[in-house]
Amino acid sequence: MKLPIHPQGWRFIAIAAALNLLGFAVALWLGLVLLPVTAWVVAFFRDPERTAPAGANLVLSPADGKLLPIVKAVPPEELGLGPEPRVRLAIFMSVFNVHVNRAPCGGSVTGLAYRPGKFFNASFDKASHYNERMSILIRMDDAVGSPSLAVVQIAGLVARRIVCDLQQGQKLCRGDRFGIIRFGSRLEVYLPDGARVLAKEGRTVVAGETVLADFPS
Repeated sequence: MKLPIHPQGWRFIAIAAALNLLGFAVALWLGLVLLPVTAWVVAFFRDPERTAPAGANLVLSPADGKLLPIVKAVPPEELGLGPEPRVRLAIFMSVFNVHVNRAPCGGSVTGLAYRPGKFFNASFDKASHYNERMSILIRMDDAVGSPSLAVVQIAGLVARRIVCDLQQGQKLCRGDRFGIIRFGSRLEVYLPDGARVLAKEGRTVVAGETVLADFPS
């Protein structure tokens, strides 16, 4: 069975495999010690296929991981959404989760803003304010009134590289891949007014499949 790998992973897999082979050349025990590390690097960059659920006005999880406490917070100022708090859904990705990020909704990319920052543990709430991040604004073309939803990629304690493949004006379908964060991080979704949260705090969520919220008719 073939294990799908994200393109960002091949360089790291090659480095890990080379070091592992060097370890075996030095000593059998060293090669065996490094073998689980190589296996982890391969697993980290896995990119399984996902099937987005059918239905209108759904907001899906953009990441695999654990749903942190649901709060109201002001979206990143660089997106220009104003000072009014919105419902924020934050997902913490451990180093063992799939790290490929997926679009939570269909629509058009209307804003992209990168901001450098620190690298606090991504499970801490202060990571939302101080850590390096990539903020994305999506106009939900398939929802009544075309509201704007914000998605934020946030680097974590170990993560040192946010990859976002989106471009201004790009059209997205729900569940499309749009980036990856190396290694251990956080994704946030800021919901528009009128959204109804369906997922529960502490739940394990799956990118492109788990429904986080919807917009009642």
